Amino acid sequence: MAKLTEEQKRQRAAKRALRSALDAEADDRRRRERDERWKREGTLLSWAEYVAGEPCRGCGEPMQDGLGDWYPLMKLSESEKREYEEANQRFRERHADCRDARWSVSGSRVTHCCFCCPPPPMGPKQMEKLARLFASWPSREERKKDLDTWDLTLRCDHVVPHIQHREHSYVSTRVVDCPECGERRGVVSSERVGPAYRDDGTIRERAAADRERLARELAAAEAKLTRQQKNAAATQRRIAELQEELGSEPS
Repeated sequence: MAKLTEEQKRQRAAKRALRSALDAEADDRRRRERDERWKREGTLLSWAEYVAGEPCRGCGEPMQDGLGDWYPLMKLSESEKREYEEANQRFRERHADCRDARWSVSGSRVTHCCFCCPPPPMGPKQMEKLARLFASWPSREERKKDLDTWDLTLRCDHVVPHIQHREHSYVSTRVVDCPECGERRGVVSSERVGPAYRDDGTIRERAAADRERLARELAAAEAKLTRQQKNAAATQRRIAELQEELGSEPS
């Protein structure tokens, strides 16, 4: 089989990225339609309804059955293993076309689908814990110092900015709003630009950030060229020395 050229590899990678972006758009559209239906039909349970034992409005199963968590498979008896497999089979039959993961409530054996079963509501303790967590965060102005801007190239070929924390080494967002198209578009590629905000807290203009990034890349390229030139000069000197030694040897 003939080896692929670099250009062929690049073309194949571009096609894979485009297919992935199209798939992401389809999944995003599917989930937004589901969320709109949940809102329209009142599918989400309130905390009072959850405590009262209302079943899941997505699949009709209990939100929790009170049977306790499943033990690891190696610790289950033969009858428990059969019960476990039967429950798995029923789940697969109910959610054959959902193409998603599962969730369950602690202390319960019934499993729910991450696509069609709305998550359980947050209770007062969880809300209180989240409130304390939010209160402990640095101020918005402090958080700005740790944010970077990325350029996202979308399936429509438009490039849009995306801001996220500097600790992230890649953009996990798969679909964003395209202001040019007015539609949700899949992300084909991403590139880190640099700090999203200036020292005074105002957002850094994209053109200025691009210039800074290009200046850094130019400086790095010039430094690399200088090192290569020094290495080439040293190699040429060594060749000349070897030629001189060879010429001075007696015949």
